[in-house]
Amino acid sequence: MNLRQIEVFRAVMITGSVSGAARLLHVSIPAVSRLLSHTESRLGFLLFERVKGRLHATAEARRLYLEVEQVYGGVQRIGSLSHELALRRRSLLSILSSPSIGQTLVPQAIAQLRNAMPDVQVHFHCLTHEALKERILQQRADLGISTFPVDHPNLATRPLASSRLMCICPRSHPLAAFEEVGLDELLPHEFIGYPHGSPLGLRIDQMFETRDAAPRISVEVTSPQYACSLVHAGAGIALVDEYSLQGWLGSSFKAIPVRDALPIVADLVYLQTEPLSPAAQALLRALHSVLLQRGLALPLADDDEILR
Repeated sequence: MNLRQIEVFRAVMITGSVSGAARLLHVSIPAVSRLLSHTESRLGFLLFERVKGRLHATAEARRLYLEVEQVYGGVQRIGSLSHELALRRRSLLSILSSPSIGQTLVPQAIAQLRNAMPDVQVHFHCLTHEALKERILQQRADLGISTFPVDHPNLATRPLASSRLMCICPRSHPLAAFEEVGLDELLPHEFIGYPHGSPLGLRIDQMFETRDAAPRISVEVTSPQYACSLVHAGAGIALVDEYSLQGWLGSSFKAIPVRDALPIVADLVYLQTEPLSPAAQALLRALHSVLLQRGLALPLADDDEILR
């Protein structure tokens, strides 16, 4: 099947009729019928059967449709990538980020960049670390900032920032009396928590495993920002990273460092084979400035040429 045959077959599957496919593709009904008949002849089996005046996909057509959707998705991705590459030639900077550092800190760096380089068009998306890695590998983004380790032989990483794990609680909560908490203090309490497979959920589970225990979850959320909102509303306590707390500096809850918790490092991620553009380097310098102001930046290496 060539791409035109795939397009017509998919249109008939979606609309359920030849006339519907013709309207979707802006062609005549006879043209769709002829191509569909030709396709069936080339394949050697029927794709559709007419029952009581309606088209019904055969078992072969339904199996074929699953593969066609994957091909069609690939064609759409090619079109999207072509559009992104064309935009990039006109000073487009595409930035990806983990949600926690992307909530407040990366936007502040983008604002600084736009003030210094107003002609640069910025695309900014917060993604999971797996989606972030895939987009950079597909050259659909210039760089990423990930708070979860990204490991791939074609990707370069460089640590930019480090944050502590913090316990946040209402000021009326018993934990608010502490200036630092450990597992002994945390274990008796229920938490606003995260899915087990999520980066922060995984970190918390590993921390509790050292005591052969598990956190008791009262409410599960997908983001530390939601956890902050719930604690701010008095719905319980949560463990969050300092990146996420940057948007809650005036909140009513108390933030307490968690004793012996491993630091949460934010890494720059980019393709080994693609040098960072001047706009990307300017963005990273702006982000380093923001991180310095918040006390989260890691020291620069002597040979660091990106952030100097």
